[in-house]
Amino acid sequence: MKLIDRYVGGQLLLTSSLAVAVLSVILVLGNIFKQLLELLVKNDTPLELILSFLAYILPFSLSFTIPWGFLTAVLLVFGRLSGENELIAFRANGISIPRVCYSVLVLAVACVGICLWINIDVAPRAQAKMKEALYNIATNNPLAMFGSDRVIDAFPGRKIYVQDNHGPELGNLLVYEMNEDNLLMKVIFARRGLLETDREKKELLLHIFDATYEQRDDDDVENLLKIKQGITMQESTLPISLEELRDKKRGGLSGMTTAELSRRLDEENKQAHMTEKQRIEEMSAARTEVNKRYSFSLASFAFALIGVPLAITAHRKETSIGFLLSLGVAVTYFFFIIIANAVRENPRWHPELLMWVPNILCLGFGSWLFVRMARR
Repeated sequence: MKLIDRYVGGQLLLTSSLAVAVLSVILVLGNIFKQLLELLVKNDTPLELILSFLAYILPFSLSFTIPWGFLTAVLLVFGRLSGENELIAFRANGISIPRVCYSVLVLAVACVGICLWINIDVAPRAQAKMKEALYNIATNNPLAMFGSDRVIDAFPGRKIYVQDNHGPELGNLLVYEMNEDNLLMKVIFARRGLLETDREKKELLLHIFDATYEQRDDDDVENLLKIKQGITMQESTLPISLEELRDKKRGGLSGMTTAELSRRLDEENKQAHMTEKQRIEEMSAARTEVNKRYSFSLASFAFALIGVPLAITAHRKETSIGFLLSLGVAVTYFFFIIIANAVRENPRWHPELLMWVPNILCLGFGSWLFVRMARR
C-alpha cells in the first residue's frame, strides 16, 4: 500500500507543481502587462520595481493557482489511471478506490493549509505592498502615470484623459471631477497642461491653459437644465493630493489581513464619520471578504472530492480532456465567487453566505459521485 501511495502521490505532486507553475506564470504575466505595460514601454522603470512587483503579485496568484493546479492534477492523474485500466488492477487485488485516494486526501489537506496561510495573511500583505509600489511611482515619477491617449483614474475624485504628452507638457486634456457619490460634477477641456510636483505639500500640481468647462449646479445637481456651460479660463491649477492617492492605494479590504478585518468589524459601529448606510455596507463587505478567504482556502479539498469521480467517469487519459474538465469546474466555481463579490456591499443578498455556495455544491455533488463510484 505504501508503494501505491508513493506512486499516486508522486504523480499528483509532480503534476500539481507543473500545473501551478504554468498557471502562476500566466496570471503573473497578465497582471504585469495590465499594471506595468505602459510604464515599461514609455518610461525607465527600475528593474528592482519590476522584480518587487513580481514578488507581490505571486502570493495573490497562488491563492487561485494552487486549487486550480491541484484540480488539474487530480483529473489528469486519475484520468490516466482509469484510461489505462490501472484502477481495475488495483480493485482486482482488493484495493478499493477510497484507499487509492488516500494520497489525494493528504495532499488536499496540505493545499488547504497552504492556501489558508496565503489567503488570510500573505496575499493581503503582498497586495498592500503592490499598491504601495504603484503609489511610489506616482510620487517619484508622476509622468509615468500620464501616458498618451489614455484615461488616468488613479486619483480620487478625478479622471483625466491626455491625448499626447511631451515630458511634463501635456496636450488636449479632459478632466472629469466627481463628488462623493461619484456623480460627474465638472468637465474641463484644456489645450495644454503642465505637470509639477510639490513634495513639501505632497501634491501633484496640474497647470492647465486655454481651458473651457461645464459644471453642474451645486444646489440642484440632478437638474441638467442648470448646467453651466461655456465657462473659459486662460490659466488655472488643479492640485491633486498624493496623500489621498496613498489612502486609495493602501485602502481596500483586499489589502487588509484577516486580523485587521476582524478589528475593523469590531470598530465599525464606532466610526461616527460614516452614515448608517455606509456602515452597513462596510460591515457586509468586510464579512464577505473574511468568509471568502476561509471558503476559498477549502477549494482544494472540494476540487479533490469532485475531481476523482469526474476523472474516473470520463475514463480518458488524454491531457486535453483533463484540462477541459478542470477549466469547466474552475470557471463554475469562480463564477459563484464573482457573483458573491459583486454584491458584497448589499447585505440583503447575504454575500458572506454566498461565498460558501460553490464549496457546498462541489462537496455535495462530489460526495454523491464518489459514493456512487465506490459502490460499483
